Amino acid sequence: MTSVDCIIIGAGAVGLACAVELARRGQETYVLEAAREIGTGTSSRNSEVIHAGLYYPTGSLRHRMCVSGRRKLYAYLTSHGVAHSRIGKMIVATNPDQIGKLESLLQQGHSNDVEGLSMLDAETAMALEPQLKCAAALMSAETGLLDSHGYMTALRNELEDLGGAVVLDAPVLGITILPDGQFKLHIGGRDPHEITTRRLVNSAGLYAYRLASTMEGYDASLLPGFTLAKGNYFSCQTRPAFSHLIYPVPVNGGLGVHVTLDLAGQMRFGPDVEWLGHDNPDLIDYRVDATRSDDFYEAVRRYWPGLPDGAIVPDYAGCRPKLTGSHEPAADFRIDGPALHGHEGLVHLFGIESPGLTSSLAIAEYVADSLETHDA
Repeated sequence: MTSVDCIIIGAGAVGLACAVELARRGQETYVLEAAREIGTGTSSRNSEVIHAGLYYPTGSLRHRMCVSGRRKLYAYLTSHGVAHSRIGKMIVATNPDQIGKLESLLQQGHSNDVEGLSMLDAETAMALEPQLKCAAALMSAETGLLDSHGYMTALRNELEDLGGAVVLDAPVLGITILPDGQFKLHIGGRDPHEITTRRLVNSAGLYAYRLASTMEGYDASLLPGFTLAKGNYFSCQTRPAFSHLIYPVPVNGGLGVHVTLDLAGQMRFGPDVEWLGHDNPDLIDYRVDATRSDDFYEAVRRYWPGLPDGAIVPDYAGCRPKLTGSHEPAADFRIDGPALHGHEGLVHLFGIESPGLTSSLAIAEYVADSLETHDA
C-alpha cells in the first residue's frame, strides 16, 4: 500500500481544477479516473458555454462560483492558449407576457454583479439577429464558448508540470475511513491496488453520490438526494442563422432548449430535460431519441420560425447530477467539507451541474481553502 498527500476522484473539469490548485499549494496530488480518457462525463457532454452568472440566487454557491469562476476562466484560457470566444447571449421573450421575466433576470444579474447586461426591445434585438422573432431580449455580453477538451488538457498538463499525475482506468471500488483519519482507497482497473491519503476530494460527478454512500465510516444521513436528468442535443444542418447564443426564458430543471454554436460556427439545439430516476447512476443513458425532435422544432420555432423541416438530427446527450426533482426548485451546489461531516481532509462535491464547467476554477479554490482552513 502506498500513500500520497492528496487524491482527487474524477478527471472532469472540476476534479482537474481541484488537483491543479492543491498541487500549486505544495500537495503531492493524484487524480484517479475510472474511464480511459479525461473528461468523458458531464464535462464533455454539455453546451461548452461560459455562463455569466445571472440566473442564480444572490449569495448562493452557484452564483459566487460562477461569477468568480467565469472571470478566472477567461484569464486561464487566454494565458494557456485554449480556444474560446466571448460571443454573447440573447435571452428572448417570445411573447409580451415573458418580458417581466427578462426584467427579473436583469435585476438578478445586477444583484449578482454580472457585467455586460442590457435590455433590448424587439426592434433592436431583431436588427442584431434578423432571423429572430421576439418581443424583447436580454443581452449578456460576458457569455461565451470554450473548447472544453482543450481546457481540461491544459489543466492536466499543468498538474503534471507541478509533479502530479492523472491515473486512467483506475475506478475506485471502495473507500474506508481509517481510525487515524486517513482514507484507504480500493482501486480496480488494470492495476488493482490500495492507496491511502490524508486529503480526499470526491469529484466523481454522476458517481459522487454512490461513492459517498458506500464509504465505510461516513454518516450516510448527511448525503443529499440525487436525481438524474438527461439533456438531449440535436445538431442543425442549415447554415448558421445567428451570431449570438439564443436562449428562451428558463424552464423547470434547465435553461430551456437554446441555440448554441460551436467554435466553428455550427448550430445545435438543446438541452431539453428528460428525468431518468433517483439515487442510481446505472440509469445513465446517452442515447438520443429521434422522436423528441418534434418537441425541439416546436420550442425553437417560438423564436426562430424560419427553422426548416428536416433540418435537425440527433447529436449527443449528457446527464445532470441534480439534487432535486422535476417539481422542486433547483438546488445549490453542495461542497461538503470537514465543517459539515467532521472528517479532516475530506470534501464531497455533489450536484455540480451547470454552471460547473464555468465555475471549476473557483470551486477548486474554495475546496483548497476549506481544507486549509480546517487544517489550521
